[in-house]
This record gives sequence, structure tokens and C-alpha cells, in this order.
Amino acid sequence: MKRGSDLTVKIEKLQFPSTGIGYAEDKIIYVKNAFPGQTITGRVKKKREEYAEVKLLSVDEKADYEIEAPCPHFGVCGGCSSQSLPYEKQLEFLSEEVQALFKEADVKAGEYLGILGSPSQWEYRNKMEFTFGDEAKGAPLSLGMHMRGKSFGIKTVDQCKLVDEDYRKIIKLTSDYFGEKDLPYYRIMKAEGYLRHLVIRKAQNTGELLVNLVTTTQIDFDLTEYVKLLREQSYKGNLVSIIHTENDSKSDAVIPEKVNILYGKDYIRETLLGLEFNISPFSFFQTNTKGAESLYSMVREFMGDSENKVVFDLYCGTGTIGQIVAPKAKKVVGIELIEEAVEAAKENAKLNGLNNCEFLAGDVAEIIKQVKDKPDIIILDPPRSGVHPKALDYVIKFKAPEIIYVSCNPKTLVNDLKVLVEKGYKVVQTKVKDMFPNTPHAETVVKLIKK
Repeated sequence: MKRGSDLTVKIEKLQFPSTGIGYAEDKIIYVKNAFPGQTITGRVKKKREEYAEVKLLSVDEKADYEIEAPCPHFGVCGGCSSQSLPYEKQLEFLSEEVQALFKEADVKAGEYLGILGSPSQWEYRNKMEFTFGDEAKGAPLSLGMHMRGKSFGIKTVDQCKLVDEDYRKIIKLTSDYFGEKDLPYYRIMKAEGYLRHLVIRKAQNTGELLVNLVTTTQIDFDLTEYVKLLREQSYKGNLVSIIHTENDSKSDAVIPEKVNILYGKDYIRETLLGLEFNISPFSFFQTNTKGAESLYSMVREFMGDSENKVVFDLYCGTGTIGQIVAPKAKKVVGIELIEEAVEAAKENAKLNGLNNCEFLAGDVAEIIKQVKDKPDIIILDPPRSGVHPKALDYVIKFKAPEIIYVSCNPKTLVNDLKVLVEKGYKVVQTKVKDMFPNTPHAETVVKLIKK
């Protein structure tokens, strides 16, 4: 076995996130996006004494439970990994993977309440970010997702099943329009070009639709005709916002250096469990609205009776969780690094008539030192990297009787739980929530009590 050589492997088991495990030449073989029962061919990209990592090239034999993937882009587009698995099988694997992480970390899960699926397997996303590019050098303009296994290839995904027909219509219209105008897409290595991204947000409960075209300032192009074209279409939802974001940053991320409103307003309004939220083009909001409603309901259930309790909502974003639990709490204190998100949280609290919420902007590890309230319940909903060690120290020092940890990355979750358990907390309940069907990701909610 050499680095760069091809290898055929039978996949025997799975570990998070959707990484198949097989064996060859006395080594453990790890293959991302491969599943038990498959025989695959892959290319060795990393070789060590005890294991090797292999890049999936082809599935030579399917597992007996596999089905035909409904999306024509599946296998080429890098967005989905498990469309060829029945949804019940996806949930079964996710549940097993999360439980295995707890076992490996030697962290007890308390009462394991299983996994709750998404209300919808398809058309569930309320936000998608698409990239301009091409499938290969010299090919026509593409607008869509990065191609699986390619560094720069972009596949137009105008039949994507994770979004509804309004998204598909806007992708096709935008791709066709700018393809005819022969405008260059942005090339990261050269830092040259005009077209960068198309970001679409749609509120699933209200139907409000926002289109955000992201370009550089290297070409002065009049977007009036494009706006007119978008407004002339008929949609299932209601187009309320078209914006143009200017981004000359060398990063591949959408950085709003200047935002121009081309039509309507610069936000959409969504409802969630009876509350209203204004969502700006760049603010964080769970990408599965119906899934978020069941996720936040789980958090409320884990909290139980909280009417006379002070709740800390750390990494609160636009304050969604905090505001949903606020009607049943004495007071909610939310802390978030991004100032724009905190301002949005304050506006949303005002919109919902909630006067028992306080939102603070700054690094959780620093701001938490200045808070004078003493929490009865701490809600942790950190980024994928988990809770910063400094912040976790302060969480522990507060000695809150209860902690509800909401995690989008069970790997960092079990690491943080290990620290909390060592410092006197006990995990009493764990439940997995699938928010992202057909992908390897999941949310995990854990309730801890102070011993």
C-alpha cells in the first residue's frame, strides 16, 4: 500500500461523521461517505503504521439496504452524502455513531432518549449559499455546490432536493442570465473576477424570500435588468428582498463589506413556536425551521419548570433559544460574540414583547466575568469547536444547578462533557436530533445536573 495507490475495501462499520471503516494489509482503513456493506475503491491519501485514510472513488458493490437516490446531482455534488440510504437507516446510523462517541470518551449519556428525525427529509433548508464557477476549465458558467472530490469544480444544482422550487427557479434564472452576459466568476488563486456567490433565504412559515447576489467591485455592472427579471417571476413564497453584497475579500466566505438594497427590505420575518424573528442576510438562524421548532421544544422539555429561574443563553446568536424559553423564565441573559446578532436579538425581543431578556455582545469567555446575575440554568449552544476552555471554567464557577448543552458536533460535545463531569456534574438525559437529513451532521441535546 502506497500513498496515491488505489485500494478496494469492504466497509464493515461506521464512525462519526459518516466515515466507513474497513481493513486491509493489517491496517484500519477510514473512508469518508462510505457505509457498512459497501465494497469501495479509493485512493490512499494518508498512510500511517496502524491506519490509512482513503478517498472514495467508486462504490463497486452497494449495501443491500441502499436505494436509488432521488436527486440527479447526487454523487457529483458535494452537498449530500447519504441520499442512497433510506431515512430510517440514516437515523439508525446517526444514533449509533453518537452513542459510540460517548462510549469511547467514557462519558455516560444518562437516560438515552434516542434520535428524533426531521419533520421533512426534503426541501427543508431555509438558507443555501451557492457559488459561481465552472465544472471544468473552459466549461460554461456554473452556479451551485462544490463538486465531490474536486478542489475548484462547481456543479449547477438547479434540481437540488434540499430546497424548494423557488430556490431552483432562482438558481436557473441567475445562472442563465449571467451566463449570457459572459461575466467572469471570481478565481480565488488569482483574486480576479466579478461573480462570487448567490445566497437565498426563505422563511418556511411566512414564505418571505430574500435573494443576495455577492460580487467583487472589479466590474461596474448594472443589476437593474437582473432585479426586474427576479421580480417578474411567480413564486410559491413572497419575494420581499433583493440585495447586492460587495465583497473584495480574498477569503472564500461571504464577507459583507458593503450591502446595497436593490429591492424591498434587508431582512425576512419568520415565526417560530409563536414568536416572530427578523432574519438579516448574515445572521445565524437554524437552517431547518421545522426541525428547529422540535429542537427548541426539546430544550424547553429538558428545562422543565423554570418560571422562577434565571437562564443564561451562551453563544445565543440572534437569541432564538433564549426568547423561546423566556416566557417560562424569570430572566434570560444572552451572550454572543457577533454584535450584529446581539442587536438583532434585542430587536426580536422587542418585537415579541419580551422584557425579561438581556443580550450582551462580546467573547463569552470575557463577558461572562462581568455578569452579575447568578444562573439557575445555563444553556450552551456553542459553535462546532465547542466551548472555549476559559468560558467552560466560568460556566463551572457559576455552579448552576442545571446545564442544557445543545451541540452541532458530538465530538467536541463529549470532550466538554468529560470536563463538566469531572467538575461535579452528572449527565441525566441525552437525545439526538437530526436537523440535516441526507448529510452526516446532527444536533445532540444533553441535560446535566450539579451533584
